[in-house]
Amino acid sequence: MIASEGELRGLMRAALDGNGAAYRTLLDRLSRHLRAYYRGKLARIGRSQTEAEDLVQDTLLAIHTRQHTYDTGEPFTPWVQAIARYKLIDHLRRNRLSMADVPIEDAGEFEARDDHAGAESAHDLDRLLAGLPEKMQRAIRFVKLDGLSVAEAAQRCGMSEPAIKVSVHRGIKAMAAAIKQGKRR
Repeated sequence: MIASEGELRGLMRAALDGNGAAYRTLLDRLSRHLRAYYRGKLARIGRSQTEAEDLVQDTLLAIHTRQHTYDTGEPFTPWVQAIARYKLIDHLRRNRLSMADVPIEDAGEFEARDDHAGAESAHDLDRLLAGLPEKMQRAIRFVKLDGLSVAEAAQRCGMSEPAIKVSVHRGIKAMAAAIKQGKRR
């Protein structure tokens, strides 16, 4: 059974209020989602299920230690997804892999989520990136969105590492200016 955003959010709220049974149920539901997420991501690049299990445990530990940072007024699954994604990126970096090695069409994503805000944010980000030169777009996507190192991005873009750093810096600065200008209207 796939847990819904509402169920997971309710379990988290109850857990934060000290309900131990709700917390155990939450961790059980999350471990299923995380296991499917990591197995799907790692299997496509030929990595082991043992690595997926390690990531599940690392992520559950991170959720436990950071539970106080969860804002109960916000959707829960995007908060968990962010932690899971960062744990995956950290793991891939430690093993000299990148998010670009993991196919985007992965079906093992969390099923329970509120995509409305995420879709709007992705659309806004795409619009901001579209206003930049192609080299800046690629540099930002590789380094900031895909989690590649500057060296990896430089190699893929056919640019020097300093050029990647400058492109990322100037691109983000230009996007910030565009946001600021949009708020003035």
